[in-house]
This record gives sequence, structure tokens and C-alpha cells, in this order.
Amino acid sequence: MMKSEQPLLSLENLSIAFGDAPPAVEGLSLTVSRGRTLGIVGESGSGKSLTSLALMGLLPKTAKLLSGRALFSPDSKPPVDLLFCGPDAMRKFRGKRIAMVFQEPMSSLNPLHTCGEQVAESLRLHEKCGRREAFDRTTALFEDVELPRPEAIFNSYPHQLSGGQKQRVMIAMALSCNPDLLIADEPTTALDVTVQKHILALLKRLCERNRTGMIFITHDLGVVAETAQDVLVMYRGKAVEYGSVNEIFKNPAEAYTRALIDCRPRLDKNPEVLPTVADYMRHADGTTPPPRVETDRKKMTSADAAVLVDARDINVWYPTEKNFWGKPTAFLKAVDGVSLQIRKGETMGLVGESGCGKSTLGRALLRLQPIHSGSISYEGRSIEGLSPREMRPLRRRIQLIFQDPYGSLNPRMTVEAALTEPMVVHGLVGKDMAAGGKKASRAARIAALLDRVGLPASAKNKYPHEFSGGQRQRICIARALVTEPDFLVCDESVSALDVSVQAQVLNLLNELKADLGLTYLFISHDLSVVKYMSDRIAVMRKGKIEEFAEAETLYKSPASPYTRTLIEAIPEI
Repeated sequence: MMKSEQPLLSLENLSIAFGDAPPAVEGLSLTVSRGRTLGIVGESGSGKSLTSLALMGLLPKTAKLLSGRALFSPDSKPPVDLLFCGPDAMRKFRGKRIAMVFQEPMSSLNPLHTCGEQVAESLRLHEKCGRREAFDRTTALFEDVELPRPEAIFNSYPHQLSGGQKQRVMIAMALSCNPDLLIADEPTTALDVTVQKHILALLKRLCERNRTGMIFITHDLGVVAETAQDVLVMYRGKAVEYGSVNEIFKNPAEAYTRALIDCRPRLDKNPEVLPTVADYMRHADGTTPPPRVETDRKKMTSADAAVLVDARDINVWYPTEKNFWGKPTAFLKAVDGVSLQIRKGETMGLVGESGCGKSTLGRALLRLQPIHSGSISYEGRSIEGLSPREMRPLRRRIQLIFQDPYGSLNPRMTVEAALTEPMVVHGLVGKDMAAGGKKASRAARIAALLDRVGLPASAKNKYPHEFSGGQRQRICIARALVTEPDFLVCDESVSALDVSVQAQVLNLLNELKADLGLTYLFISHDLSVVKYMSDRIAVMRKGKIEEFAEAETLYKSPASPYTRTLIEAIPEI
């Protein structure tokens, strides 16, 4: 009888705490075998990323390791305990034998070095490559992860790339030395579905070819179903279910697992309100009936509704080459002749691959991005030629919810200061000036807004770092609403959130739309989310509108082969 192969990684009884608080990870055990993928799923704060940081020897200084061992066996030598092997030994493993794709590409790359140099540095250090070989291998990796113009990307700095492109640079860096163990922490969150499908296939090929073991951390259970053989479901630092993907997804034993499956918008269902984890956990306690998830399509905006935003033949070009005198001779057409009409009270969805021009178009409509040519009107008034001073009164009525809740709040300002600032800039006060004057009126307005977005009144005295990602996004929504706008551009505003928090934010946006009569341009690479939110959808590709239709029509009968490709690439459980 053959002896069973030793696991590549065996994590036993891991417990981590911060100060006197209850353990953030408690009694966690798992194994990863060569050539197999373990998916770890759970809400933000469940301990997924903290577990991966412990394996990489990158725990925060404030974290205390209470117990556990992580036996790593990349070869026939005795296993190494990653939790206690010391910084010198970890430096030899990290990047070469163990690699990690970090969750936040916008802060994981060094802004002072080009993207190519950061990947090539790893090759030169661990593979002893010369500069030319490191350059060739890096550009080949960029091609593998479908980055456009690999040589140009090599010489580009992180701020010059989109969020999805930065994430692909991070994936290329992690794959550069063919690691034995790959830890991927939300590696496809910022990617559109077609690139995501390619990256997932690339990671699977790596595992099969090099017998690499992979830990795949994500909030998207559809991705886990396509990628992993085993799955670990975490809730408040503990494992609630652990086993094969097929068994757990088909017959989830825990209410929490069923909640994660049902919270995600699906193509075949369209409930009026998305269920959340809290709904399922209350039902598990017997305090409420189970949430309803049957199909219940929202009412469409009337075709007779007045046009709020009318964009005609919008062009946004960036110079790529200049002559001796500095005159541009070649351009990148980020937005190329786009026309779009958005009616009052509707949600217009805008989808497309990373780098197709979605965010650029959204900023152009708000006059935050200069346009090369074209016309933009708001309520019938032309705005493309207005000066900054003439635009200021309109700024109050048109707002943007940014993609990154971590980077769009000033870390030195409390929530109250961040929400007060736009009211001061626009000379706004609350509804009631009778008691206490402007300051008290604004404070009352802020308290009402925080309550509206589901945050306690005490949140006003805290700083951004004291909140989770979902809470920060709610603060960003409150800040956008504080000026009482009519039109909101939501730029990938839920892409970084786990499925339950995403459901809460989507429900909130729909409630606000119904109660306040808001109009949305909803930009996202997640077609399931866009279908759930939108009345009409524009599909964008390479700076142009590829297809435009009502949401149900577009998904049931897509006219463009490109749209069909996007729909077919959506991972489903």
C-alpha cells in the first residue's frame, strides 16, 4: 500500500488576537495539497486575510499569535513551521516558494518604481536573471495576464494604470518565480469577467503544471465553484464548514453558507430586495421568517421621463506621442464618439472590460475630465464650456461615489469633518435653522444621513481607518448625498465589497433612489450586479458603445457577440 503524500501545507489550531479583544482567528485548521486549490470564503472581518498574512509572516505588530503551527513541506526535507521560522528564513521562502497576490493593488505597488521594474526585481533576486532576461520574462508574464501593450506597461508607473491593470501586474509578480504555494487574496475583485475567466484558467494551469498548491480567498462563491476543489467557510474567525466544493455548495449545512450563496445577485432571479447575512442569521435564531428570494422585477423608468443628462459624440483622447515642439502627434482614444442619454429617475448601467473607458466617461459627464470634443447638457443646459466658477452651483447637484473607499476619504479628517466640508463649500445648511444656527443645523443633517446609510451617530467622531470597507463606502455615499444631488455616478462603488455588504449597499442605493428621486449612472465590471441595478445598460468596448438595451432584453437576447462573451464569462454556482 502506497504511503499517502504529505500535504504541502498543514495549518493546525491557528488563533490570533488583538489586545484583550476576542480572537480574530480562533482554532483554525486546514490543509493544502500539491496541485489542489482551497477556496476560503466569508465576510469582511471573518479572518480570511489575517490567516494569509500569518502564513506569509506579515502579521501586524499589534496582532498576537496565541497558538498554532503551519507546517510547510515544499520538498523532501523536514517541514518548516512558517509561524516560527524567523524573518531571515521567511525572506528566502517569500516570493520564491510562497507568493501572494494582495487584496489591494492600489496600495501594494510602489508608486516610485515602474510596474515592470517591480516584477523584474523579483526575478533578478530569486531567479538570478540578468536585466535583459528579466525584461523578456516580465513582458511575457504581462502577455499571459492579458495586459495591453506589455512593453509600455513595463515602463508605466502604477498611477498610470487602471485598478484592473494594477491587479494583473500583481498577479504577474506572484507567478514570476513559479511558487510552490500561491496565496491569492481577492485576486480577481477588480477584474472584468472576461479577464477574470482568463486569469482563473491561468492559475489553474499553473497549479496543474507545477503542482502548485493554492489558497484562493474571495467573497465570490461563483469564482470558488469554478476554481477550487475544496472550500472553507469562515465566520467571525472560525471555520463553520469545510469540505469539497460540490458537497458544500449543493447542500450547505449552515445558514451562513446559504446566506453567502443567496446574497449574490443572480441572472435568473431579481428580487426586489437582496437578502443579507443578517436576515439568514436572524432566521437561524428563530426570530424572523426566512428571506424571500423569488423573482420580483422592479418597475422600469418610463420612456416618457425627461432626459437629465444628454451626451453627444463625446471624445476623450490622451496624447501618446509628441513632436520636437511638444505638439501631440498620436492619441489614445479612451472615449471615442460616445453618445448617451440618461432619463430622470433611472439607473443607467455601464459595463465593459477594464480600460475600456467607463470611468473616464463617467468623469467626463461630471466635467471632472476634459473632453477633446463633443457636447454635454444637463437638464437641457449645455455644460461642456462652463468655467469652474460657472460649474460650482451645478457641482452640488452632480456627485461621484468613487471606486476605492480606502483612498477617497482623507485619513486626517473625522467623518463629521468630511461630511461638513461639502456643505460649507456650497453654503448649505440643514432643513431646520431655528435652533442653534448653521453649526447645529449641519450636525443634525449629518446625524440624519448617518442613520440613513446605517451607521451609528457615534461614527461622526471616528476616522476612516476605524471602519471596515463596507462602512467606509457607506460614509462615501453619505458624503455624496450631503449636498442633496439629483445625479450620482457610482464608479465601481461595490466592487471591493464582500457579497453581504454589497447586498446591503445595493439595497441602500435602491432605497435612496426610490425615496429621493435620484438618477444613477452605475459603472461596474460585474454584469450580475449591473443587471440587478439597471433599467437600461450600455456595453462599452475600446472607448465605444458596443450595445445598448433594456436590462432584461440585453441579457436574454444580446445582439453583440462581445456582449454574449461577457455574459458567458460570468461565474455561476
